[in-house]
Amino acid sequence: MKGLTAQSTALAVHGSIYRYTETNGWQPYTEDDGKEISSVVTDSRQAGPGSLFAAIRGQRVDGHQFIARCAEAGAAVILAERFPDEAVSIPVIITDDTLKALRDLAEYYLSVLKIPTVGVVGSVGKTSTKEMTAAVLSRKYHVLKTDGNFNNELGVPLTAFRIREDDELAVFEMGINHFGEMRRLAKIVKPDTVIMTNIGYSHIEFLESQEGILRAKSEVFEYLKRDGCAVLNADDPYLASLKERQDLRKVFYGIGPGEGDLPRQVWADHVEPLGLAGTRCVIHTPDADFEAEIPVPGHHMLVNAVAAAAAGWVHGLTPDEIREGLLRTETLKGRFRTITTEKFTIFDDSYNASPASVEAALELLKVAEGRKAAVLGDMGELGGEAPRFHREVGAYAAAEGRTDILCCVGEHSRSMADAAKEQNPELPVYWFPNLESLLQKAGELFFPGDSILVKASRFMHFENIADSLQNMK
Repeated sequence: MKGLTAQSTALAVHGSIYRYTETNGWQPYTEDDGKEISSVVTDSRQAGPGSLFAAIRGQRVDGHQFIARCAEAGAAVILAERFPDEAVSIPVIITDDTLKALRDLAEYYLSVLKIPTVGVVGSVGKTSTKEMTAAVLSRKYHVLKTDGNFNNELGVPLTAFRIREDDELAVFEMGINHFGEMRRLAKIVKPDTVIMTNIGYSHIEFLESQEGILRAKSEVFEYLKRDGCAVLNADDPYLASLKERQDLRKVFYGIGPGEGDLPRQVWADHVEPLGLAGTRCVIHTPDADFEAEIPVPGHHMLVNAVAAAAAGWVHGLTPDEIREGLLRTETLKGRFRTITTEKFTIFDDSYNASPASVEAALELLKVAEGRKAAVLGDMGELGGEAPRFHREVGAYAAAEGRTDILCCVGEHSRSMADAAKEQNPELPVYWFPNLESLLQKAGELFFPGDSILVKASRFMHFENIADSLQNMK
C-alpha cells in the first residue's frame, strides 16, 4: 500500500508506536525500514503477511483479544487502544480511538494515491446506483467500488484501503443515519463527484424530517473538491431545491427533459418497460442522444441508470461506453435478485426496505407471471411515523392487483396487515410475529409456480426466508 509504513501510519493517526523487548517491556519505537503495509484489516481472520490489524472494541467482540493471533499470522503492525495482553514482537501503534484512527489513516492514504473519487449519497437506491455507476465508469477507467454496502464509518475506510496504485477511480457508497456522520465520511473521501439519488424517509427517526435528511446528507458538499460536480436528481423536490446553491457545479438528471427553470443536462425518455427483463429508453446528454437498455427492472432502476449515465458523461465517457456499462449492470444478492427454482420464482429484495422501495418492488411483482405472493416485513428507523408508513404500504400492497397473497412479518407489520385487509377484504392476508412462524407455514402458503417477493429492513434477516424458499422441494 503506497506510502503506508508503520511510522507513516503512526503520524497519520496521531498515535504513538511501541515495540516490546524482554528486558524493557514496551518501549517507544522510532525505526522505520520503509517497508509498506500490505493490507489493513479489522477481522483477525483476514490478517496475513505484512498486514496491519486494527483492533476495534465491538458490542460483542473486542478485537484486542486477537492481537497475538494476528501477529502469528504474519501481521506487520497492530493499531490498538491499549497494549495487548500477550507480548508480540511487532510494532504496536497506540491511539485513543481505533475507529477514528482508521478514518484518519484512510484520509491520509487517499491523499497519497490522489485518484478521483465518486461519492453516492441518498435515502434510497445508493447501492444500485453505485453498482451502475461503477459498471459505466469501468468502460473507461480501472474502477474500485464499495463492496456490497460497506458505506458507514468503518466500511468507507475499509473500501479506501482496498485501492491500489493501478486503480484510476474509486466509487464510494456513503450511508448515514445521524447528523455529522456524512461530514466525517466526506472528509475521508473528498469526492470529485457526488451523486445524490433522493431524499426519502429512511433514518427519519434520527434526522427528524426530510428537511433534516437533506441537511445531513448535504454535509458531503463541505468536502466536495473545488472543481467537483454534484449530480442531482431533478425529479426529487428536495434535491431540485439545491439549484439555488451557487457554490456547487450542478448536473441535474431525471426522466423527461424537465421544464421551467430547472432543465436536466442528462435525461431519459421514450421509456419502454420490458417487464422483468428491464427497460429500454433513449438517454440524452449535452453531447448526444442514444438508445440504452437497463437489464434490471423497475422505474426506480431506470432513474438510477440515468444517474450513472450522468456520472459517465461528467467523467468523459462516450455514448457507446455509457450504453455498454449500463448493459453490464448486475444485481447484488438481496437487491431484487431473481432466483428461479423448480418450484418458485423468488424476488430476493431482502437487503433493506423503506416505504418507497417496498412500493417500487410491489410494482415489479405486479408484472410477474403466476400467482403473486408478497412477503413483507418491518421497515426500520421510521420513528414515530412507523405505524403510518406501515399502514400505507399495506394498503398499497392490497390495491390494484399487485399481489394475490400478502404475508406480513414483525411487530410493525401487524398494522400493515390490518390496512391491507381494510383495503381489500378478499385478499388473503396473514400476519406472523417472526420468521420462524412464517417458515413453519410456508408449505401451506406458497404453491408451485408462485412468484414470491421477499422484502424487509436488514434487521429482519429476510435473506433466511429467501434461502429457505430456494431450498424448498
